[in-house]
Amino acid sequence: MAVNKDSVTAVAAKSARAAGAPLVSLVLGGARSGKSAVAEGQVLRTGLEPVYLATAESRDEEMARRIAQHRARRGQGWTTIEEPLELIDTLIAQARPGRAILVDCLTLWLSNLMAAERDPVAEGDRLAVALADVGGPVVLVSNEVGQGIVPDNALARRFRDEAGLIHLKVAAVAGRVLFVTAGLAQTLKDVR
Repeated sequence: MAVNKDSVTAVAAKSARAAGAPLVSLVLGGARSGKSAVAEGQVLRTGLEPVYLATAESRDEEMARRIAQHRARRGQGWTTIEEPLELIDTLIAQARPGRAILVDCLTLWLSNLMAAERDPVAEGDRLAVALADVGGPVVLVSNEVGQGIVPDNALARRFRDEAGLIHLKVAAVAGRVLFVTAGLAQTLKDVR
């Protein structure tokens, strides 16, 4: 029996909304603001199988500690998939009814794209298209980097600008956008 992809997507959207969550959420905040914990809570409240799609790479001791802290906080109930570069293809393959995916985080993914000399504008466009037709709830975490001083070097300015553009694209398709400060989430957008 053939499965109608449109009806499966509609059912996933309906069940996610019935659980009080839009199909796509974006959680922004500064470093160590508590945004990952807020996003994890959103995923767990869906009652669906939680999947953690990690974009970080453990390239030094500090990052290894941060990754270990995130894993310890999440506990055993999560399926973790590490994908530093091919986020969109992995997201498409993993998002489906019965699962809620947490992507942590978009700014690390952007760093990886830039280091691989990939086009962040094109990848941001691809991400927005994928999110508009995703098969289950997705919560994306990202660092807000555009509220500080203008960076003093061209690479940092480009990173800030590219992050802002990706945030604009994801926020446009997201039903919920939160900004987290000191562990407290402020709702910027909530369309149900």
